[in-house]
Amino acid sequence: MKKRLFILLLCFTLLAGGLFALHASGDVTRNGTVTITREEYDQLLKYQKLEEVLQYIQYYYYQEPDVDNMLDMAVSGLLYGLEDPYTFYYNKEAWAEMNEEEEGEYTGIGIQLLGSYEDYSVTITRVFRNTPAQEAGLRKGDLLVRVEDIEVNVETMQSAVNLMRGKIGESVEVEVYRDGEYITFQITRAEIHMNNIEYVMLDNNVGYLIIYQFSTEAFQKDFTAAMDALEKAGAKSIILDLRDNPGGWVHDSVFVADRFLDNKLVVYSEDRYGNREDQKTGAGASDIPLVVLVNQSSASSSEILAGALQDHDRATIVGTNTFGKGVMQYVIPLSDNETGIQFTYCQYFTPNGNAVHGIGIKPDVEVEMPEEMASTLFEVGDMTDPQLKAAYDEAVKLIQ
Repeated sequence: MKKRLFILLLCFTLLAGGLFALHASGDVTRNGTVTITREEYDQLLKYQKLEEVLQYIQYYYYQEPDVDNMLDMAVSGLLYGLEDPYTFYYNKEAWAEMNEEEEGEYTGIGIQLLGSYEDYSVTITRVFRNTPAQEAGLRKGDLLVRVEDIEVNVETMQSAVNLMRGKIGESVEVEVYRDGEYITFQITRAEIHMNNIEYVMLDNNVGYLIIYQFSTEAFQKDFTAAMDALEKAGAKSIILDLRDNPGGWVHDSVFVADRFLDNKLVVYSEDRYGNREDQKTGAGASDIPLVVLVNQSSASSSEILAGALQDHDRATIVGTNTFGKGVMQYVIPLSDNETGIQFTYCQYFTPNGNAVHGIGIKPDVEVEMPEEMASTLFEVGDMTDPQLKAAYDEAVKLIQ
């Protein structure tokens, strides 16, 4: 459909230049006349204003315009008109960087972000270890308010992310809001390694596994290796920590659910036409007791996993109410194979039919993180973390 739209726009450009005449049916004739259907013609007229503006700029702007950049921004503006923070355009650079991130390596400063659809704020939910962001002093819980000259909110977040990536060795200015004051940092970009899985064995044979994000090509292999290692070491119960996990690929969360749910519905989605799609697990699941840790920054695929395990009474959910991102997006390359778009295409529901969007997942055992510890970067398995301690207590009960 996108390729066809591009062809129609091209035809209209030629029409405006006086090269073609339009008729209301048919094909291209020998004398160069283009004939299209009335429906196509009416659709084409919707873009007349865009072409009119472009021609004024091409002929009268005081400098030679960068038309490719203008068209890039026009696509961004088209999607911006949906007023959906989860729908946006990847230009050539952003598309390449997104694919690099999928491989687990990228250039940047080493932070993970989550945008709120309620107040449009953008929060740092994770500072990667041994990165420029950690060295500079950025903290989990900081509100990201500016990157260079970009005022950051959910609508400009992707542009801010693109700007923070840039070239290794070059600096970027970042401003955050923390404890009532604005703080500015000059941070030098570096190569960032994303470790999306960490695990350790706790006392009483409780396995502890953190999933930071459902992404990178190696995710499924890394998760399987971690679970296998914990079970081989004698784990009798497992804590899955999904706190501050902003989501990622849905199929990765279904893959994790498949480890614990035997022939069960994980999630179903519905588009605006009422079409329903179910995603289920297969046979052969483990019956090891399970506790899941969540918080207000657990979103999207994290909520899919937590909701499925809760609805099937397969896990005890511990922590605070989750974020409430109950919609899914397509990420699609465009016809040039160098750019792409992300857009929301459906809403999803837990196996019991519960909506998540704007609501979230309510834990079985509610445990707040004390305010003075909200930005603490705990070591993996540190029992001074009160939410982890509560999850551990629940995991030990499940063994007995």
